[in-house]
Amino acid sequence: MRADLLKVEEITAHRCFGGTVSICRHASAAVGGDMRFSVFVPEGKGPFPVLTWLSGLTCTEDNFTVKAGAYGEAAALGLMVVAPDTSPRGEGVADDEAYDLGQGAGFYIDATEKPWAPHFKMESYVTRDLREAVLADFPADEKRQGLSGHSMGGHGALTLALKYPELYRSVSAFAPIVSPTRCPWGEKAFTAYLGADRKAWAAHDAALLMEGGAARDAFDDILIDQGLGDNFLAEQLKPELFEEACEKAGQKLTLRFQDGYDHSYFFIQSFIADHLNFHRERLG
Repeated sequence: MRADLLKVEEITAHRCFGGTVSICRHASAAVGGDMRFSVFVPEGKGPFPVLTWLSGLTCTEDNFTVKAGAYGEAAALGLMVVAPDTSPRGEGVADDEAYDLGQGAGFYIDATEKPWAPHFKMESYVTRDLREAVLADFPADEKRQGLSGHSMGGHGALTLALKYPELYRSVSAFAPIVSPTRCPWGEKAFTAYLGADRKAWAAHDAALLMEGGAARDAFDDILIDQGLGDNFLAEQLKPELFEEACEKAGQKLTLRFQDGYDHSYFFIQSFIADHLNFHRERLG
């Protein structure tokens, strides 16, 4: 990739638990424009293991950064945390009035249909451009990387880890959309971004990927937390579909149902330390 596309501009930086939280911008070839992300770098020389967090519908890089309460534990563990925006944005980037399509709703896939295809390449962005930019500008360990995320971002974390096990050594999720081919959010987004042929959708469905043998033996365990007070649980999230797929594939899954917790960042705050420790143990 061209050096100018790897160059990261630090917009702001904040001292935090002995380390630094930076808000950054860089040019991405995948999306054909600028993207933003936050990165927490703990105190010390590194290289550090890296957890990349993928956020959900309507979010930016800011939601996890200010709401998750992750950095104290990350500092104690010596873990870098990267949180990108959820879609391309800006003038000339396609959008939709609905909250679940367009800007803020990239679904971590590479769109093939107009008007989305020119910019909505979030799979390539996360697995290539973001990764390379972080490795070029921060003390990140290329071999020790994990993925986590929430809702749409949980879908992204699961599918990208299953599709790119050579890049990621650990994966977890909060309230993920585990089978977007079988829920309204996913059906709407995939029809728009990938077209009406449902065969093309299967490569972006964590449950179907698992059933098909993706990343067999790559992960010793997958951690998912799901709130039982989540109003999207039955219609959109359907964790039982991923649980069944893991059972068929012989993949260990730790699926924890948390009584009374909803879909908000209060839920994420409550269990983020468990996920950070889960990843740190596996990243070494």
